[in-house]
Amino acid sequence: MEKMEVTREELIGLLNHDLGLEYSAAIQYIQHAAVMSGAQFGGIIKEIKIHANEEIAHAQILAGQIAFLGGTPTVDVGKIHTSEENVEMLKQDLAGEEDAIARYKVRIEQAESLKEFALAKHLMDILATEQEHAMDLQEALGK
Repeated sequence: MEKMEVTREELIGLLNHDLGLEYSAAIQYIQHAAVMSGAQFGGIIKEIKIHANEEIAHAQILAGQIAFLGGTPTVDVGKIHTSEENVEMLKQDLAGEEDAIARYKVRIEQAESLKEFALAKHLMDILATEQEHAMDLQEALGK
């Protein structure tokens, strides 16, 4: 469990970690949408393409906030999960979204503890989108 109270420098480091995972989420979604096939997956393939663009938008927001806080946005990319099985790809994507949801809930509290309320607002917006992604994936997986 991450600690709630952080320094500005620690928060920048954590946001850079999140940024790398946003990069990897976008890449993973792009790859999954390209290789997933089957008529029953047509709807979720369209959604995944939208998710990829939204993850890129999240990366742009995070990079801007990191720079505003005095940091340098990372160019490091997190781990990318691949599979040859459609359902496994969806499970990989859902696991990434669930991780992002948990991280952003903590990050919002950390931003607020430093009185970085604008950052917290941006993170809340990102969190809401990540939750929508998780709902789309749960629906596609029949959960």
